[in-house]
Amino acid sequence: MVIVHHLNESRSQRVLWLLEELGAPYEVRHYQRDAKTRLAPPELLAVHPLGKSPVIEDGGQTVIESAAIVDYLLRHHGGAQLVPAQPSAAFEQYNQWLHYAEGSAMLPLLLKLYVSRLGEAGAPLAPRIDSELNNHLGYVDRALAGREWLVGDSLTGADIQMSFVGEAARGLRASYPNLDAWVRRFQQRAAYQRALQRGGPYSMAN
Repeated sequence: MVIVHHLNESRSQRVLWLLEELGAPYEVRHYQRDAKTRLAPPELLAVHPLGKSPVIEDGGQTVIESAAIVDYLLRHHGGAQLVPAQPSAAFEQYNQWLHYAEGSAMLPLLLKLYVSRLGEAGAPLAPRIDSELNNHLGYVDRALAGREWLVGDSLTGADIQMSFVGEAARGLRASYPNLDAWVRRFQQRAAYQRALQRGGPYSMAN
């Protein structure tokens, strides 16, 4: 059985969603952020030296990093329906989205979060960050124009991996209607709703 080391209000929520889509049995071990620092608790250091989440354990393997976890679960737990056939152009697009989520898209969202906490001291950085946000969110929005999912005609692991990007942009999505509609679409899925029940309170599910 897959063990998910799940930190509240974190990227690990999408791992729970993927497991629900796969119908794979799993156990959730819950961890809570520090109320003041919002950092992960030291107990996660006993799971992996980085002390981060998500982390999964399965069959003697410990896997970190969201894209690696998504890829692992799809390869080992019957996720063929969520991965385009290989070789194909669709698979190459899928693979790019899988890595784009954390490799590029999340950076400006994180910068906006942290720089906003600096108040006036961070003001000089705001125009560049906003420009990058428009660049990346606009790119995703255009990719979703006229379609329901990022690759092909149905949900894939790319949508699940990219979901946290869309959710983290919740205060900005009004300017990106295709992105906003996509987030609302996947949040209505039965598997997504079951994952919320397993994972606990998750403020970005709105």
